[in-house]
Amino acid sequence: MDKIEHKFIEVNGLKLHVAEAGGNGSKAVLLFCHGFPEIWYSWRYQMIAVAEAGYRALAPDYRGYGLSDPPPVFLIGKDFGSRVAYVFTLLHPDRVTGVITLGIPFLPTQRRQYHHYLPEGFYISRWQEPGRAEADFGRLDPKTVVRNIYILFSRTEIPIAEENQEIMDLVDSSTPLPSWFTQEDLANYGALYEKSGFQTALQVPYRSRNEEFNISEEKIDAPALLIMGEKDYLIKFPGIEDYIRNEQAKMFVPKLETVFISEGGHFVQEQFPDQVNDLILNFLNNHT
Repeated sequence: MDKIEHKFIEVNGLKLHVAEAGGNGSKAVLLFCHGFPEIWYSWRYQMIAVAEAGYRALAPDYRGYGLSDPPPVFLIGKDFGSRVAYVFTLLHPDRVTGVITLGIPFLPTQRRQYHHYLPEGFYISRWQEPGRAEADFGRLDPKTVVRNIYILFSRTEIPIAEENQEIMDLVDSSTPLPSWFTQEDLANYGALYEKSGFQTALQVPYRSRNEEFNISEEKIDAPALLIMGEKDYLIKFPGIEDYIRNEQAKMFVPKLETVFISEGGHFVQEQFPDQVNDLILNFLNNHT
């Protein structure tokens, strides 16, 4: 990780942490947007790969996460970071050269209601409830919370708890980590979340889902790439698999290309970094 540098920037009175790799050459700047419970560290493999290919990589920790105006950019988002990337592109189309998302396609407003078709114990519904997840997570140290979520989200089934069961109780303490996620990785995540905790981290993706941005036309003109793991549990959200495989997203993102990684799960960029890096670099080379 010595190829990645760290700095802090002041934004609206807040000190934000940014990880950076690569120089200021002629190629594009790549802005990596993490998901939850991820942080800049989840992009470590991709940052080094694109930097070695001549690009400049920036990976901020969102406000309240971890240790926390470029020229036209590519946006790369994973999980709820995908929504961040697409909303920014809708609001500032002139500043975005292309969009790459992992795990989540562009979802127009009417497609974001899948949670209404899932049981009460659906993890997103639970985490939207103020205080519920805080109490659940608060029983455990940050390292254990991250461990449980990585195990849960690496499975092929949607995490759903019983009526009198909490989400953290879905993972047994004896369950091993995914083979591609090391104890060192877990220690790094745990140390980062020791500082920030999970309060803001829960509010940003789960309790801001209904926020509206007064966007009149949900249309992305920039080239876009969607990378999906075939075994990502998100594919089992109601209506999502048909939406992706039948390329319905092209109604909103006409220049979209979708690629599936056969054994990939929800954390595909950490599970199969070489494959994801190749896909990202090929896309960048084709659109710069």
